[in-house]
Amino acid sequence: MVKSRLHIALVGNPNSGKSSLFNCLTGLKQHVGNFPGVTVDKKTGGTLLENGKTAEIIDLPGTYSLYPKRMDEWVSYKILLNQDDEIKADVVVVVADASNLKRNLLFCSQIIDLKVPVVIALTMMDLAKRKGIKIDLAELEREMGVPVVAVNPRKNKGIVELKRAINLTVQQSYKPPIRDFIDNKALASGAIEEVKTFFPEISDYNAIHYLINHESFTLDDEMQVKIETAEQKNNFNPTKTQAEEILQRYGRIKNIMQSAVAEPDPLQKTLFTEKLDNVLLHRRWGYLILLGVLFLLFQSVFWLAQHPMDWIELGFAKLSGSLSNVLPDSRWSDLLINGVIAGLSGILVFVPQIMILFGLITLLEDTGYMARISFLSDRLMRSVGLNGKSVMPMISGFACAVPAIMSARNIENRKERLLTILITPLMSCSARLPVYTILIGLVIPNNYLFGFLGVQGLVMMGLYLLGLLMALVVSYVAKWFIKIKEKSFFILELPSYRSPRWKNIIPTMINKARIFVFDAGKVIMVISLILWALSSFGPGNSMQEVTQQYEQRINSASSENISLLNKEYQTAKLEASYAGILGKTIEPVITPLGYDWKIGIALITSFAAREVFVGTMATLYSVGDDDEGGLVLKQKMKAAKRPDGTPVFNLASGLSLMIFYVFAMQCMSTLAVVRRETRSWKWPIIQLIYMTALAYVMSWVVYQIFS
Repeated sequence: MVKSRLHIALVGNPNSGKSSLFNCLTGLKQHVGNFPGVTVDKKTGGTLLENGKTAEIIDLPGTYSLYPKRMDEWVSYKILLNQDDEIKADVVVVVADASNLKRNLLFCSQIIDLKVPVVIALTMMDLAKRKGIKIDLAELEREMGVPVVAVNPRKNKGIVELKRAINLTVQQSYKPPIRDFIDNKALASGAIEEVKTFFPEISDYNAIHYLINHESFTLDDEMQVKIETAEQKNNFNPTKTQAEEILQRYGRIKNIMQSAVAEPDPLQKTLFTEKLDNVLLHRRWGYLILLGVLFLLFQSVFWLAQHPMDWIELGFAKLSGSLSNVLPDSRWSDLLINGVIAGLSGILVFVPQIMILFGLITLLEDTGYMARISFLSDRLMRSVGLNGKSVMPMISGFACAVPAIMSARNIENRKERLLTILITPLMSCSARLPVYTILIGLVIPNNYLFGFLGVQGLVMMGLYLLGLLMALVVSYVAKWFIKIKEKSFFILELPSYRSPRWKNIIPTMINKARIFVFDAGKVIMVISLILWALSSFGPGNSMQEVTQQYEQRINSASSENISLLNKEYQTAKLEASYAGILGKTIEPVITPLGYDWKIGIALITSFAAREVFVGTMATLYSVGDDDEGGLVLKQKMKAAKRPDGTPVFNLASGLSLMIFYVFAMQCMSTLAVVRRETRSWKWPIIQLIYMTALAYVMSWVVYQIFS
């Protein structure tokens, strides 16, 4: 009996056109989540088949064979081996790149030998044609024993034929071939026979995988022992069996290629892709072009996101102002305005950067240049324990660490992905810019070297370079402490250059934004409310006493002094709150860095977001709304004195504070995303501790040098 809703698994090699086909089949009816227990994207979507039947398409992570090495490959493997409790596929659509058919047919043949319903979707037929490759689809279908359909998702060609083939396969008009692609039983006949006595319904090739990976399957202890005994009894050698299997498959594939595929003379002139690579991957020009592309990417994120971020902040500011005028002055209204709405603002203000960054990254991926970036930067990255794929999250971190850490998912090796996540916040994000700007203007003279090199500009550039250099140092040290035993192979296929799929960019941007808002946003809201509570409440009657004291002064003050008194009132309340007390408490700890209790409060409040430092300073130093912004704030900060009469902000304390903000982890959004990506509080806590310690030690050193 045919089910009313089918489940179709979409599998294939990386860069085979699988994502294009998924988007073509599902359109905007997509959902993005995570596969159970792992931070691997689970993309699902609905599609309509013939006769009104609906089907759910599951886009499985790309993999080259049924021998998994990475986390995402294990996800695909367990579903194909029917070892996933939640996902069961009725049909497997194997997407194969027609321009690299020999390599793609290996994976196809392995899935066919699992004896599951299979349809092969041939993509890149236009590229194969340009290469001079001619494929006899009827002969290829006969040799493989399953339906083969040529599709072009970009032009919506072959989709009807593919859906028809899926329907016929479900109706068992097409059945899995009786004869194996190769003689799997001969690879380990005794062990296979014994395993099939435990599982009579599985194929010979399935039995081989039970012998190799049964420890990772959902089997009881008794069955695990039986399979282990069968291995030892029959001297089963998994490495030898795997090697023999691959050799036999490629031998059969070679014969199929000779009968079904006509390929041109390999000495034929190179394609446009190869000619372009001679320039973009040049040993000198390639790096200059790479720097130019990365500069444009970073600047585009900053430029394009700036106005939407300003609009979001302005919108929330107006909303908060309107509610302040309408709602009564009470604790619950303060919670709503300064807790909930402020928390939402802190979440949504990042959305433009996330959407724009992932839109541009998708653009680079679609054109084929992203793989070239990883290739060019691999040598430097590998020397510090990373690999070429780490460079994009690190560069993206100059705009915002939140989307940068999310983009580290494309790093297959777990250790290298974790190292990338741990060091990315050391990149100076755009939120540090307001802090750098006011501190540099405060303590660095506006002088010029050689008549044209501005000292302030050089200091700014030095802060950015310092973060990058320290990230590489930390990665080099941390690689010796993270004991994840997983070999790193930087095997990278350079895809052909293609025009971007514009209709794919918008869904990607929306999905990434949705993941951030609904997952990381939950943690951000909780921390925002905690920060509100710390700033709004104090021990005993301290807050009430401050209120009574200033109410009397405000009521008796002249109109021109009310604004100033209100600012002083807010400062006094902050000082009397738990956050203020915390600032006073940590003052002895931060005094060796050149800071006072007011800077301590700013360090605490700017944990929500680094740029809050400037706003906190404005409140603490009672800068009125009618003042001239940062200029007056700098003057107030410059005039601030310690009890002994010395200035609070001199060259030593200013440089110390800049260094602290270069290295300190003061962004709850980043911690929330790290927790989500690592699925543990262990790593965000380690990150918070090491970055705080690094910031403290380096700030102390700088203060001692310049004092």
